[in-house]
Amino acid sequence: MSATTSHLPLRAAPFRAPTVRLALRPESPARGHSDLDGAWWPRSRDLASELSTLADVLDPLWGRITRVAVDPRHWPSLSPRISVNGHVVKVGRFTSELDPNEILLLSYTAGRWDLLVIPPETGASSAARLMAAASGDTAAHTTATAVMTAERGRHGWPDAAEVAGGDAFSTRDPDKQGVVGM
Repeated sequence: MSATTSHLPLRAAPFRAPTVRLALRPESPARGHSDLDGAWWPRSRDLASELSTLADVLDPLWGRITRVAVDPRHWPSLSPRISVNGHVVKVGRFTSELDPNEILLLSYTAGRWDLLVIPPETGASSAARLMAAASGDTAAHTTATAVMTAERGRHGWPDAAEVAGGDAFSTRDPDKQGVVGM
């Protein structure tokens, strides 16, 4: 006995990478504001193009992002205003007031969020650990630099096999004022 089917044969579809690499802390009504609300691993250091994909995810969850604050040393080309999904986001540049490994996102309707920014050149395994550390329950009352420093201390990151050249991350040196490249 034979059977026929009208189903077409399966074809391989090209893999499409996710548009945003983001890990967020779960909301907890009993918990106050933590230092980190999660981590973001952009694909490049072009804030104008990367911010659109981040806003695609965060605007429906948190409300429209209206302002961002970043360390300009990690974003080489910064405009004071960026058009993001049909609205304008104002960009603040801070070199001493903001953790250098962080992006601060503001919304008029929902408040403030602080995300660890994982450098684009970071290897996948280090990025996964950093995202888990910044978005887990133990991330309360920690800073972006503390998460980056702990990763480096535990895993010797950045590793030449994982980072494709360049400044992998920065950290604050408690003995010096300002930012030190690592």
